[in-house]
Amino acid sequence: MKIEGYNAGEHYDEMFTPQGEIRPHYEEFFQSLKKIPNRKMNHLQFSANQTQRAMGMTFNVYHDNQGLEKILHLDIVPRIIPNQEWKHLEAGLKQRTYALNLFLQDIYNDRKILKDKIIPEELILGSKDYLKPCIGLTPPKGIWCHITGTDLIKNKDGEYYILEDNLRCPSGVSYMLESREIIKRAYPNLFNKKGVMPVSDYPAKLLRMLQNLCNKAKPVVGVLTPGIYNSAYYEHSYLALQMGVELVNGVDLIVQDKRVFMQTTQGLQQIDVLYRRIDDVFLDPLAFRPDSLLGVPGLFEAYKAGNIALANAPGTGVADDKAVYAYVPKIIKYYLDEDPILNNVPTYLCREEKDRKYVLEHIGELVVKETNAAGGYGMLIGPKASKEEHNKFRELIKNNPTNYIAQPTLSLSTVPTLTEEGLGARHVDLRPYILYGSEIEVIPGALTRVALREGSLVVNSSQGGGSKDTWVLYN
Repeated sequence: MKIEGYNAGEHYDEMFTPQGEIRPHYEEFFQSLKKIPNRKMNHLQFSANQTQRAMGMTFNVYHDNQGLEKILHLDIVPRIIPNQEWKHLEAGLKQRTYALNLFLQDIYNDRKILKDKIIPEELILGSKDYLKPCIGLTPPKGIWCHITGTDLIKNKDGEYYILEDNLRCPSGVSYMLESREIIKRAYPNLFNKKGVMPVSDYPAKLLRMLQNLCNKAKPVVGVLTPGIYNSAYYEHSYLALQMGVELVNGVDLIVQDKRVFMQTTQGLQQIDVLYRRIDDVFLDPLAFRPDSLLGVPGLFEAYKAGNIALANAPGTGVADDKAVYAYVPKIIKYYLDEDPILNNVPTYLCREEKDRKYVLEHIGELVVKETNAAGGYGMLIGPKASKEEHNKFRELIKNNPTNYIAQPTLSLSTVPTLTEEGLGARHVDLRPYILYGSEIEVIPGALTRVALREGSLVVNSSQGGGSKDTWVLYN
């Protein structure tokens, strides 16, 4: 039995098969959903919205003239992932994280992958995110990417594809955690009956991973935030509170004798590990951008001296580059001698003449992205763009080809989502979180982002997207 008026079109729907049958892992939820009147569904949604506001679950949108603070709209219909499907994702994400960590260690040290011409040398050494002060560095325990948020989509073939890697300061995990608490209240009996894997222990796992970076018995850990005006400040304060550690700004810290101290009412206290939520180049005005008012003068020298650990390590941003993304399958093969478990989206590099020619001729069929842009900005979705926009991007590509890649327009899967007209199919992606401490661990849940506008493929919160709770089943 299908929902009246529900139509996913040719897309893969997470709840329904193309024949309109309920997928087995959604069966129990669907039976419960049928018993909930529309009025109660709307009431549950209203309650979820109010709870988010009460909890302060907001983010800032700097360009939006309707006001800075917004809630990340949480839809009350969860995304459900069966256990076998999750195990496949987990294996692929662990493999990718391990390989990218080896890649970062190599390009800042021996550069074997560049010498063997697996990746063009100029792509790495010429990247603005390749930080020359990090050359020759090995971070504590040899780990560069401690916290990773990897974005995936499921195509109409039912297969997952990696969309991009986020190795700098991936955000959104607080929304995953708080959304779970809200949705558990909406479906308390069903949640326990379904056997959903917990995510509530994430802060404890995060703290344990951060403490693992220091050899002291009781290392002092802090979360370094740019401050209250940052778009993800809610998350910074939330994680610091949940871990029971200090939330600090750059002005709260001082470096003496290549050691980092926190200024407290009792005097100076040495800090051993910083979970930094500040971009690389703003960390230390003496090492990177001299105009940075967010960082700590001398922090990088203390880091090089081994007196403080930083997560994620400075320099990881080069692996986020969308042009480097195209080479990740080769990176996995080079370092691990394995084929990728999870596929990349096929990618055209505009820096290469053959690819550029194809992109310019087929721009109306492709998604074009700036290699260093994020949040849904600097992007063209060819099939939904006007001829004027096509021509604009053609000129941008011609003028600066190294700054652009292009990919086929994929068919993001859909999940039933509550709208004013009832339940409608809306496109989603998936951001699982991976912690790399004494071992690599994938948290059994994720931030599912949903495009709230019908037909839209843009799920980013800054572009009007929302979120869903993600249930990973034990069985």
